[in-house]
Amino acid sequence: MGRLAERLTLLSIHQDDGAETLGIRTPQGIVDVRSAASHFSLSAPQSLESMLREGRGPELEALMHRALAAGDASLFRHEASIRHGRLFTRPEKIVCVGLNYRRHAAEVGAQPPRVPPLFSKFANALAPHGGTVVLPPPEIATQFDYETELVAVIGRPARNVSEHDALAHVAGYCVGHDFSARDLQMELPSGQWLVGKSLDGFAPVGPYFVSADLVGDPDRLAISTRVNGELRQSSNTSDFIFPMAQLVAYISRYWTLMPGDLIFTGTPEGVILGYPEEQRHWLKAGDEIVSSIEKLGDLRFRLC
Repeated sequence: MGRLAERLTLLSIHQDDGAETLGIRTPQGIVDVRSAASHFSLSAPQSLESMLREGRGPELEALMHRALAAGDASLFRHEASIRHGRLFTRPEKIVCVGLNYRRHAAEVGAQPPRVPPLFSKFANALAPHGGTVVLPPPEIATQFDYETELVAVIGRPARNVSEHDALAHVAGYCVGHDFSARDLQMELPSGQWLVGKSLDGFAPVGPYFVSADLVGDPDRLAISTRVNGELRQSSNTSDFIFPMAQLVAYISRYWTLMPGDLIFTGTPEGVILGYPEEQRHWLKAGDEIVSSIEKLGDLRFRLC
C-alpha cells in the first residue's frame, strides 16, 4: 500500500472562476495550490478526491515545503479572505452511522444497537464551510435538527479489513454535520432516514481535511454544537458505542470502501429530538450553527 498523505491540513477554495480547488493551511497562511503549483511549475492535485484516488498526497507535501522555504509572502493568502468551497464533491459513497453514542441512544429512548445502524446520504447534500443551507418549504418539512459528527475519510481501498488494520485505510478526518428533517425522517413507522437526511445541502463538511497522523486517536476527541452561540451538544468521541476501527471494519464487510468515501460516525447527546416534545424548538431560517471537533476546527453554516 502506498503512503497516505501526512502533515497536511487542507481546505477548499472557491475561486473567482467558480472552480473549487485545494488550499494548504500553514503557520504562514494558506497556500493556494493552483497558484503555487503554477508558480513553481510543479504537478499537484487540485481536489481532495484527486489526491486520495491517485495517491498524490506527497505532491502536496512537496509543494507546501517549497512554498514555506521560498520566504515569499505572495505565495500565501489570509484565510479570512477565502470563500470556502466544498471539500468533497463526488465521493463514491457517503456512509452514515446512527445511534453511535451511548448517551444519545439513551436520550432518544433507544437501546444501544447490536451492530452499527447504517444509512446513506447523496452527494447533492454536500455543502461548504461558511455556506448557507436552504430549507425546504414548510409543506415539505418544518422539524429541522442539528447533528455534529466526526467524518472519517477513506484513503485506501478497504474490503473485509480487520479492526487491527482498519485505521491504516483512513486518510484523515473532518467535521461534518448530519442536518436532519425529523418530520421526514419519522414520516413512516419504519422511518424515512434517507429522505430526512439527504435533501440538498444537508451534509456540510469542513472547514478542513486533517491528515490522520495529525489527529491521532479518533476515539478521544471533544465534539460540540452551538446554535446562535448557545451550546447545545458537548461530548467526546470516547462515548462511541462502536469505535472508529470497528466501524471501518464492519462497513468494509458489505462494501469495498474506496479512496474519497466518507463515513459519518454518529452524533452525541443534546439533539432537539431528545428533548421532551413540548420543549422541542426546531431550527429555523436565520439560525447559525457551529459544529466543532477537537483538532479539526469549527464548521459554520447558516439556514435560510
